[in-house]
Formats: sequence, C-alpha cells, structure tokens
Amino acid sequence: MSFALGQRWISDTESDLGLGTIVAIEGRMVTLLFPATGENRMFAIQDAPLTRVIFNQGDEVTSHEGWALTVTELTEQNGLVTYHGTRTDTDEPVTLRETLLDHQIRFNKPQDRLFAGQLDRMEHYVTRFLCQHQRHAMQQNPLRALQGPRAGLIAHQLYIANEVGRRHAPRVLLADEVGLGKTIEAGHILHQQLLSGRAERVLILVPESLQHQWLVEMLRRFNLRFALFDEERCIEALADCDNPFETEQLVICSIDLLRKKKRFEQALEAPWDLLVVDEAHHLEWSEDQPSRAYQVVEALAEAIAGVLLLTATPDQLGHQSHFARLRLLDPDRFYDYDAFLKEETEYQSVAAAAEALLAERPLTDEERTALAAMLPEQALQTDSAEGREALLRQLLDRHGTGRVLFRNTRGGVSGFTQRHLNAHPVALPSQYATAVRVSKMLGNNGSLEQKVLNNLYPEKLYQEFEGEGSSASWWTFDTRVNWMLEFLKAKRSKKVLVITAKASTALQLEEALRSREGIMAGVFHEGMSILERDKAAAFFAQQEGGAQVLICSEIGSEGRNFQFAHHLIMFDLPQNPDLLEQRIGRLDRIGQTQDVQIHVPYIEGSAQQQLLDWYHQGLNAFEQTCPGGHLIHAEFGEDLLQVLAGENEDLADLITRTAERAGEHKAAMEAGRDKLLEIHSNGGKQADALVAALEKEDDDTDFVSFMLKLWDVIGVQQDDRGENAVVLTPTEHMLYPSYPGLPEDGLSVTFDRDTALSRDDFQFITPAHPLVSSGIDMVTSSETGCAAVSLMKNKALPAGTLFLEMIYMVEAVAPAEVQLGRFLPPTPIRLLLDKSGKDLGQNVDFETFNRQLIPINRHTGSKLVNASQSALHPLIAKAEQHVAGQLAELVAQAEEKMTAELGGELARLEALKAVNPNIRGAELDAIREQMNMVKAHLGRAQVQLDAIRLIVVTPQ
Repeated sequence: MSFALGQRWISDTESDLGLGTIVAIEGRMVTLLFPATGENRMFAIQDAPLTRVIFNQGDEVTSHEGWALTVTELTEQNGLVTYHGTRTDTDEPVTLRETLLDHQIRFNKPQDRLFAGQLDRMEHYVTRFLCQHQRHAMQQNPLRALQGPRAGLIAHQLYIANEVGRRHAPRVLLADEVGLGKTIEAGHILHQQLLSGRAERVLILVPESLQHQWLVEMLRRFNLRFALFDEERCIEALADCDNPFETEQLVICSIDLLRKKKRFEQALEAPWDLLVVDEAHHLEWSEDQPSRAYQVVEALAEAIAGVLLLTATPDQLGHQSHFARLRLLDPDRFYDYDAFLKEETEYQSVAAAAEALLAERPLTDEERTALAAMLPEQALQTDSAEGREALLRQLLDRHGTGRVLFRNTRGGVSGFTQRHLNAHPVALPSQYATAVRVSKMLGNNGSLEQKVLNNLYPEKLYQEFEGEGSSASWWTFDTRVNWMLEFLKAKRSKKVLVITAKASTALQLEEALRSREGIMAGVFHEGMSILERDKAAAFFAQQEGGAQVLICSEIGSEGRNFQFAHHLIMFDLPQNPDLLEQRIGRLDRIGQTQDVQIHVPYIEGSAQQQLLDWYHQGLNAFEQTCPGGHLIHAEFGEDLLQVLAGENEDLADLITRTAERAGEHKAAMEAGRDKLLEIHSNGGKQADALVAALEKEDDDTDFVSFMLKLWDVIGVQQDDRGENAVVLTPTEHMLYPSYPGLPEDGLSVTFDRDTALSRDDFQFITPAHPLVSSGIDMVTSSETGCAAVSLMKNKALPAGTLFLEMIYMVEAVAPAEVQLGRFLPPTPIRLLLDKSGKDLGQNVDFETFNRQLIPINRHTGSKLVNASQSALHPLIAKAEQHVAGQLAELVAQAEEKMTAELGGELARLEALKAVNPNIRGAELDAIREQMNMVKAHLGRAQVQLDAIRLIVVTPQ
C-alpha cells in the first residue's frame, strides 16, 4: 500500500465510520481521522484493513459543501487525486480535490461497494441470492399460510380455512360438531388474513374461562401474539391511550368485559378488521328481547367488516336463535325467519342428487329434475368425472347458506375412535333414603323441577339436612364415590377425567380422593382464575409426576381438550343432551388414539338410572353423536321430567317414542339441508388435494437445507438434538447484534410436523415462521453479500476472461391489503454478462455456475476490480438495457395473472349473485377495487441492482 497525507480511505472492518483522511504516517504506522464521527484509528502499514477510495469517469461525487459533480477526468499529484467535471446543479465546470470529498459518503450501491473494494465473502453473496430467491418463492406459494401452523393436515379443516381465509372480510359461522377443530379452523383463517395483509386488527370474544386457552393456542399453533384484556389491563392501558383497545393490534377479551357500557363503547370505537366470537350458541335472541351479549355482538358485527362465529351446537337455543346468528353475519340476507325456513326445505330434494354425483351413480329421473330446476342454464353432463365435478361445484356454490355456514359432523369425517358406555350400578345408601323420606314428610319437594333435582342429586338434598355450616360428609358413604375409588386404584397408570355438574361437588370429590386413598387430583371449576385453571389442566396433562385425575365442574365440558386421556367418568348426568355431548367431546376428538371409555356410576333403580336409560336407549347419545338431541329434548322434556320426578312411571313408552323420533330426525337430516351443507363443508376431493399438496411441501428438503445454511452464515450455533430437532443458540460472532425471535438462551426447533405436534417445546419451522422471515430480512435489508469477486478454473476459457454476474430486484411497493405479492412479489433477475455484454444467465443456472467458482481474499479481489474497471463500466450500462426489457415482461405477466385469478373469481361471483343472495355486494366491490389497485401499483414497479459479482478466469 502507498499512503500519502490527505488521501481518502475507508475501513474494511468499520465502514460505518464514513470516509477517512490520512493525517499521520509515522514509521510503520498510519493514522486516519474519520471526520463524520470524529474518530481516530491507527493501523500498521503492512496489513492495514483499508481500501483506497478513487472514483472513476462517469461517477457522481459529492463535496463536503453538499454540491455534486459528474467526473469527466482524474489527475494525480503527490499521491492525491483531483476530480474534474461539471456540477450537477449548475452545469459549470469544476474541480474537487479528494481532501474535500463529503465525509459522510457511504458505499451502499453494490457497484459502488465493488469499486471501493468493500467486498463480501463469496458465501455471503450466495446466501443473499438464495434469500431473495426463497422470499420470492414464499410469497408466490398459495399454501404458505396453511402450511405454517402447528396443526395436523386435517382435510375438512384445511378446506374451510382455504375457502374462507382467502375472502375479503369473511363473515361465516363455523359450526362443526364437538371435536372437529373449530378453533384451529378459525386460527387458520386468522393466520391467512394477517399474513396476506387482508386484516391487521383482530378482536376475539370468548367466555372468560377460555381466554387463556385461546391466547396459548394462537401463540403455540399459529405464532400469533394476542394481548389478553381484562378490566385491570384496560386501566393500565389508559396511560398510553384514551381508548385501551387501540393500544394493541390483536386482542382477546371476555364478552362479560364488554357488558360494561364504557368498555363496550371503547371496543366499538376502536378500528377492527376481524371479529371472532367463540361459543356463539350462548348469544340468546328473541325478536322482542335479545340478550345483552347478543346486542353487544350485533353492534360490533355492524361496525366490523369480517366476522367469524364459532359454535358446535348452532341449534342449542332453538332454530330461531340459529337464524339470529346468521342474521348477525348478513342482516340483509337473513331478514325473515319464515322465509329462511321455506328456503331450507327446498334443498332437501337437491341433497340426494348431490350424493349421487359424489357416489358417481346414475341420476334418477327425480334427481335429474331437481338438478335441472336448481341449475336451469347448466347442461347436466354426468357421464364424465369432470362433468360430475363441475355440476357438484355449481350446486354447492349456490347452496343457500353454504358461503356463510360450515358444519361438519363426525359421521362425515374419518379419524375418530369408538365410544363405549360402561354403566356401573351401585346401591342406594341408607342415609340418602332417609333424607328423601324426611323431605317428603316435611313436604319440601316443591316444584316438579325441584323433585327432579332431589332425585338426581341426592347428595345435595342430604347436605341441606347437614346444614351449610358443617363439613360435607356425604362422600364418606356415597356408593358412587366408593366405586370410583376402587376404579382409580385399579387404573393407577391411566389418566381419568371426571365431570360433575356443580363446582362444590368437584371440590368435595377431590377431598374424598385425597383423604381416603391419597390419589392426586386436579380440580377445574368456574370459581378459579384463568391461571389456576391452566395450572390444573397442565398438572393433569403432565405424564411424569402429574395428576392421575382431573375433576371438572360442568364448565370443564366446554373448550378444554384432553384427548391424551381415554377414560371419562360422569359422576352425574346433565339434563341437556348437548351438554352430554360436550362432556364426551373433551376426549372424543381428532387426535384421540384409543377408544373412549365412558363410565357412569348410578344408583340402581333411581332417577339416575332412568336418565341414563333415556340417553342410551332413546338417543344412543353415549356411543354415537346426537346432533338433534336438543330438539328431541325440547319435544319430550316435560315427559322426561314427569318420569324423573316419580310422577309418571312409564319410562319404556317414553324411550320407545324418543327412539322413533330420533330415527326420524336423523333421516330428515341425512336427506335435507344438513346433509347438503356437510357435503359443502368437508371439501371432498378439493380437501384431499390440499392435504396432498401440503404433504409435498412438508417433504421439501431444499427448504431445510436453505435454513440450516442461512443460520450458519448468520452465525447461529446449531446443535443436533436428535428427535428431528435442532437447538439454535445466538453467538457473539453473529453478523448482526441480535436475531429477532431467537432468545438468548436458545430455542429448540424442528422441521417435522409430527414431531412438532408431539412436542410443544419445539418451534415448528416452515416458510411462514417468523424466524424464517426475520432471518431473510436481516440479510436482504443489509449490505451483506452485495459485492463479491470469485475466481473460476476452466480449461476451456483463456485466463483473464471476465464475467459480471448481477442480481437485480423487481419490486412494486403497495399497501398490504392490495396483496401485490400474489402477482409480483420482490423478484430477483439474474444476469451473467460476458465481456461483450451478452447475457448467459438463461443458459447457465446459478447453482451449476457457482460450483465452478472458488473464493478469493478481499485485497486480491480489490486489485482485480481496479484492473478491470475499464471493462466493467460498459457492462453495467449494458445490463441496464437487458433488465429494462425483463421488467416490462414481468409486469405484463403479473397483470395477466391478476386478470386471470381476480377477474375469474369476480366473474364467478357475479354469476352466482344472481342465484345465491349470500354473495355480498361488498365482496364484489372489494375484488374490483383490488384489481384496480394492483394494476396501478404494477405500473410503478421498479428495478434496482441488489448484488454484483466479478468472476475472473484464472490459470489452472
């Protein structure tokens, strides 16, 4: 190196110091002042990590006074360079000594860094290109959002998520039966809406008991960080904003919180894109007196564009309340209950035709007539698979509630184990017999309902005589408790869920297990805080050292999933068939690996046995689901009360009539709207195709290789843990100060879905995981890998042959909701120019070419660049011409793709709107607006050089 006072150099190791000036040369040392930061640095002359800054003809340089000149000539005297040229602002000829260059000069452009000798390691250049390529592939992949969550590839869930998640402001009722995964479906939809930019702010309303479960599920499965709002959090948030609901983008709170007028008004005033309401069957409605909860949700649904309602029992409060929930989604469409009922009956005749198409059997004359009436303009081509598929798709598209209501039943979904009833008769304790006799003598039976309660829950009656002040002693002699203790001792290694109607009973049963046999049991009831409930559930789930038993009050039959257990004890029975199904559904759900054993201890000859027999023999509700149980209960409920109260002893007749009605109801559902709705909701072949495509994505080993390479280049320590897992730990030698999402104490990750599903402590890495996007962003938003020099050994080429590889990025910036990335994501264009300016990039792929190259140190690379400058500047100018043509071609392709996808969807929905009122005008307007926005932003697409590499052929 030849140094002279006043020369301008930059530090290879601290380029952020700006342009340095040599201020002293003493012996073997040289000192530089960096005026931009006021820093001094002293280096050994022999191996100083410095690069001389000399600009070339055609470059634009800036003076310390702020004006700029375009260089036309360079002169050198006493080791200092003087630049001659014209000022860019006045066009007058000027000169500028290098000592007067702008101190703040940064070499951000790849070509500037190349000529300034700011060269990167070859592997960094390669990683940068692979990151740009991976980001482009991720944004083009329509399955990315579906692949990302930690969830099994369940066909009907993926179909619903894909169908609804791509809509503008979706408004649907998710009404799958218990155990089919409504929460996962909702999470999938939220994940897609947020990832695509269709939504940014989400409000989830749930019963208070389910708040924390939703919080954990959204984070653990979908990497969505919601904030949990209660009264205390609202008060704290007032320090930051007048409206606490505007302090977070993603919020979970209980409906009870919004019963308060002030909190309701604040939630209503806040801007939201999506509203999610879980356990929506609790929204009671009548035309004259809707419940407060219904009014709260109704007001929010009017103000928020997207609404998801979740319920496993849409008809629990009656069909009219079911209609009222549909009315929340689209009041213009569902305006009259009688009209709604009439419309439903029309689909019964079509359901058989739909089943025939699915089964690929010939249509009967009646079915063909029904199809022709439903699809008058459609040719009924049923001879080919394509024709049947097209007909079925048209039929389901036009199904009345098909776009707003999705309901799958266990009968239509595979993956469930068997349910077995184990009835355990026990004798009536003498203490209970005495309590009942005394109560009758005192005339305390009261109403019919009270008599039933006394007969079903004799322990409660006994406690009334004991007095509230005394400690409960019923569990010391209750024969059901005795049976349960013997059962649990025989099943020491088994997890057992116990459900009872009352919280007090759950607490007393826990005391009985602990006091009498030392059995560890968790308790779960409505009097506990959310944190206490979560601890109890976790204690039960823990395999080593956890509780053998979890005792829940009725609240435990909603929302919690315990499919790792296979034994369910119903200490008593609920009087509502839907509650019975919800209890069983805690174990009987997708993911259950063994048959579910349902145990019911009952006092022989009592009302408990009568209720058991009615459920089992009349409804078959223990071993089969009974979706119409609430309707049958409404019809026979009074007769059942008479039997349970002991005022009508003809139970056999009641069971016979109930069984007949249950059979009729099941047949009606199979033949009518619910069957057609189920066909629409499970997705059929489309759902299977989605699963197959996602399984293929999961097997992409190229993605795994890319991530391991990326983490290696960034400097993340990777330790193979076995079990398909890797432990990632940040190091002091990383390229960047921190890695967003990677904690200081490290993280265990897996690329295997099955491993992720069985190990909650592993992060599931897919292209949608935040660690992937943050890793790519760190590289592509920095200068890492922008400029490099490599050598090539090739006998067929003469030594000294030059190639210039240039990576351009085509990008059009637009708001997230435009979803421009679907059509033109940031797209890398690779050029490989020979010395004549011919582009070889189309014929020589990156990987093949890169394997022929070898790295070179920075100083040698800088010398090669300086020696080649006269050839490189014309090549860069030539590249601009090549890339301009490719930009126009990419924009045209993107516009063509947008027209095909969005235009096709618009045409389909416009045609459907004529026959299906569920197609909202707002949805059509949103697609038209999106098409206009995409076209406008495509017209402003730009291309920019992202990375450059000089390749020089070296002698063998």
